[in-house]
Amino acid sequence: MSFDPKQYKTTTRQQWEDAAEAWHRWGPTLETWLGVATEKMLDAAGVRSGAQVLDVAAGAGGQTLAAAQRSGPDGRVVASDLSPTILTYAAKAAAEAGLTNVETLEADGESLGVAPNSFDAVISRLGLIYLPDPRGALRGVREALRDGGRVAAVVYSTPDRNQFFSVPVSAIRTAANLPAPQPGQPGPFSLGSPGVLESLLLDVGFTDVRVETVSAPLRMPTAAECVRFERESFGALHQMLVGVEPDRREAVWDDIAAKLRDFETGDGFVGPCELLVASATK
Repeated sequence: MSFDPKQYKTTTRQQWEDAAEAWHRWGPTLETWLGVATEKMLDAAGVRSGAQVLDVAAGAGGQTLAAAQRSGPDGRVVASDLSPTILTYAAKAAAEAGLTNVETLEADGESLGVAPNSFDAVISRLGLIYLPDPRGALRGVREALRDGGRVAAVVYSTPDRNQFFSVPVSAIRTAANLPAPQPGQPGPFSLGSPGVLESLLLDVGFTDVRVETVSAPLRMPTAAECVRFERESFGALHQMLVGVEPDRREAVWDDIAAKLRDFETGDGFVGPCELLVASATK
């Protein structure tokens, strides 16, 4: 069956509608895990006091809040996402944090609908990887930026360096008899191979392209807790499981837990994760 971008987006939107509450609830875990990479992304994008910032595929908005705190009352952060429900959690979190400089925008990351030349910085944390046309999305990002503005994005590197996620993906793919993703298809590791994201940024006209590798192990008390985290909040895994008979799905999760126990240490579960922070200038 050929890849259908339109159907994929419909499915992805529903995944995040369903996972929105859990993604928000696991927010403290996400920020501990992704905190260092997030700060590096904001540094690379040049987010500072007074900045006008666009957050693409913002999700529940942990990085949105971090950007809003940096940009301050004279700045503005627009959190965009395909899922309206997840944006309600981003708005709620901003209000609870007393941040009045955050707006939300329901928008496809490939068709943002924002004014050209209107942002100083564009950020995206683990969002570009799930867009069917990242090149087109980056063209739109470049159009949204003012001259001299910067884009910065966090993506996963390769599967072998992200076994906290690649192990469950592989187990479910085997159980569901799913083919390997084709080159160019969206997915968690679609932009992680050496040179891929750099080439995309250069192709659409960005300059001063930089990529920094960040070790970001996912630390939890046990492998079972990691499985609970992924089971509750990683919608893509559930979508893959559709091809598995309902009465077999629990056994698949048990298999994942058994495999992830390889990463339990004397200090708890330490799931291998390596992120890339890519940035460039318009």
